[in-house]
Amino acid sequence: MMVRAMVTLHDVMPESRYAVEGLLSFLREHVPHLEPADITLLVVPGRDWSSADLAWLRELVAQGHPLAGHGWSHRAKPPATVFHWLHSLLLSRDVAEHLSRSSSSCFQRVQRCHDWFAEHGLPVPAIYVPPAWALGKLGPRHRAALPFRYFEDLFGIHDSQQARYYRLPLVGFEADTPWRAGVLRLLNAWSLFRARRTDRALRVALHPNDSSYLLAVDIARYLGAVQCFAGVGDIHPGGPEMAR
Repeated sequence: MMVRAMVTLHDVMPESRYAVEGLLSFLREHVPHLEPADITLLVVPGRDWSSADLAWLRELVAQGHPLAGHGWSHRAKPPATVFHWLHSLLLSRDVAEHLSRSSSSCFQRVQRCHDWFAEHGLPVPAIYVPPAWALGKLGPRHRAALPFRYFEDLFGIHDSQQARYYRLPLVGFEADTPWRAGVLRLLNAWSLFRARRTDRALRVALHPNDSSYLLAVDIARYLGAVQCFAGVGDIHPGGPEMAR
């Protein structure tokens, strides 16, 4: 069965600028059929964006890259719950900024993220992807009141306008330790199998330093298996969905 994929590049911020450029160069070399329009950039607005950094981001938009909101600060509070502590230990480290925050605090951060794009003359994204896919206490009712239409979590994408949730398999390559590499290899293989068997779009999550990590060779292999690249608006026709 044909594999469709949605490709996202996480953690686009001033500090990662040169790593982002390096990964995009890696993709141009190793996945030549992947176009800029196929790679959605997940932007962290609340960092120290200089005029030169903003000009760089606008140039990426001019090349065809879509944008998405990706938190505000990309920094989490110290864990206040056992869940947050385990989440940081196993997955998110110190970036899941929605965890250990109130629903109102999460709401305000997402709203600020959305507003930042228009304030800086950038296309306003349709989708919000929280750092480490952790929405925290931002429930469906809160999402419906926010200006983003789509919200991505670890298991899929919520269309808050249509009140529908699309379960979509996910692969990632941020393996900076042998333990992470081993776990991700197993999870990625299972996700690709699910994408092939169910015709659900495969979410391919890239991070700026992935081309220098332990699963770099897998990036080209997985993207090479994709016959069709899709954007967030393409989740409606095709793959199975589940009502929220």
